[in-house]
Amino acid sequence: MATIHYNAPDYFLLDELFTDEHKMVRGAIRDWVNRSVIPIIDDACQTHTFPKHLIRELGEMGAFGPYIPQKYGGAGLDHIAYGLIMQELERGDSGIRSMASVQSSLVMYPIYSFGTEEQRMKYLPKLATGELVGCFGLTEPNHGSDPGSMVTRITDKGDHFLLNGAKMWITNSPIADIGVVWAKDDNGIVRGVIVERGMKGFTTPETTKKWSLRASYTGEMVFDDVIIPKENLLTGVQGLKGPMSCLNSARFGIAWGVIGAAMDCYDVALNYSKERIQFKRPIAGFQLTQKKFAEILTEITKAQFLAWRLGVLRNENRATPAQISMAKRNNVKMALDTARESRQILGAMGITGDFPMMRHMMNLESVITYEGTHDVHLLITGLDITGENAFS
Repeated sequence: MATIHYNAPDYFLLDELFTDEHKMVRGAIRDWVNRSVIPIIDDACQTHTFPKHLIRELGEMGAFGPYIPQKYGGAGLDHIAYGLIMQELERGDSGIRSMASVQSSLVMYPIYSFGTEEQRMKYLPKLATGELVGCFGLTEPNHGSDPGSMVTRITDKGDHFLLNGAKMWITNSPIADIGVVWAKDDNGIVRGVIVERGMKGFTTPETTKKWSLRASYTGEMVFDDVIIPKENLLTGVQGLKGPMSCLNSARFGIAWGVIGAAMDCYDVALNYSKERIQFKRPIAGFQLTQKKFAEILTEITKAQFLAWRLGVLRNENRATPAQISMAKRNNVKMALDTARESRQILGAMGITGDFPMMRHMMNLESVITYEGTHDVHLLITGLDITGENAFS
């Protein structure tokens, strides 16, 4: 496939702002995607299967929790390196990036940030290698954009908690060894607990018949009087601040990741347009085709710099949730528009598995919804601008 001969667009020489370490990390993940993901990803999507063997390979490369300190199994990298890893993984497929994003930002991040030292040493090194797979339970069947209305409960029974409720649309849940779950305690305060595979009353039915993220495990988390040991409570945070901070980390990764999908679509379409002959010349020579490419590259370039600046701010611990929200919303919309426009450049060929556009397009229809819908992120920005809360 043409994607193997990938030429990443960098119209404003953004590479000059990356360190040698950033480029080395990106290059390693890019080579791995070329070698291990692109040759198999269409078959995985067509058959609705996740290539589980890639999990340990991702762990070996340090793609899980790369910003976690080495003491706990992470690579000790900065947030720009994390973003570049997500970018290259999503160039391969959003499902691969989603798996790594959940493992890193929604499981390892809260255990590192809010867990006890015992929890960190118990779980993080094995999550970093992929020996353990994690998932994150926040969204419920009736509560998505409004997590504060969750009905999942943990009840204090003295020497343990009882967990009851259900979570839905959970990436990794059918294969997860552990889950970071958010539930309300006896006082109605949101708390985080670590649930382990094998606990009686804990099941993870798989969600099937998806048209999007087909090379990704999605499922539910169901809790029926699950006994949670007291030592599995994340003691370092209370309230929605806990899960929201996790989502900020994940949204940051998405803002970078989707650029990879857009860059893949752009590169494939550009190569195709130079080879596809119509009316005795390449379609790259037609004005409307060039208009598409000019607009696509402009939007990719803007998204690249938005993500880079956000990475600088996050490294300095200055990135706000509203800034992360804006980048997630803008960049996902950009990537989805790019997938659609580049698909049109390929005409009918663009809907086949020989090219990545339709697969990216379907995947991005999920990405524009999860971790906060496009409309919710607009309201987050609106609140930050005006100070007026449109949510209530």
